[in-house]
Amino acid sequence: MKLTRNNQQETQKAPAENFSGGDVYISGSFAGEEPSRVTGATVTFTPGARSNWHTHPLGQTLLVTDGVGWTQCEGEEIVEIRAGDIIWCPPGHKHWHGASATRAMTHIAIQEHKDGVAVNWLEPVADEDYAKGLAS
Repeated sequence: MKLTRNNQQETQKAPAENFSGGDVYISGSFAGEEPSRVTGATVTFTPGARSNWHTHPLGQTLLVTDGVGWTQCEGEEIVEIRAGDIIWCPPGHKHWHGASATRAMTHIAIQEHKDGVAVNWLEPVADEDYAKGLAS
């Protein structure tokens, strides 16, 4: 068994090339040892912050732990997500997720890597598309 204590986990600002609209922080990053393919982290989005559009070769599970956020799958409406919600994003499904315009949101993201790739980053979510969440 491997135990990583809370005080051993660093919080880092997420790479700006994969997020927009505000600050995003990643902590508690983990990865299973081979033959496991699982990876994950706790991700906190400040109000207005969101991921770029992206896909996962083997899918992704999000466990919302705090706040209010939005998520959207390509071709669908923006959906509000709240603490306690669990979201499954199927393999190859183009989507984004982040905080609502007025509330921060934290989730635990869990995904598996395939051939060393856990996420395929795409273009940023346009501000006018993100603003449609205000109507949801």
